[in-house]
Amino acid sequence: MVTVNVVVLAGRLSDVPEIKEMPSGDHVTRFRLQVPDPGKRVLPLPVSVCDKLARKGCDRLVKGDAVLVRGHLVRRFFRDGGGGRSVTEVVATEVKKLEEPNQE
Repeated sequence: MVTVNVVVLAGRLSDVPEIKEMPSGDHVTRFRLQVPDPGKRVLPLPVSVCDKLARKGCDRLVKGDAVLVRGHLVRRFFRDGGGGRSVTEVVATEVKKLEEPNQE
């Protein structure tokens, strides 16, 4: 059986990217990407970016920037208080800032 887990999304950052250094020395950048849904809604999807891309590729991004994100989906399970929770997020392998069209 062949499995494919590839995500390509275009949207806007809904908050300022948060860069953290892990105990291992690696860096992780997290932000939420607002992706339009056909029902005139906006889906806020969590995105994580790791290693070199987290430090160099995301340091100039600000809230409201239009970006293209490529990566894969990951579902994480953890215990919170008395119960378990899960979070599905995009782990990005590429983040590209999109150019805004000239408005005349």
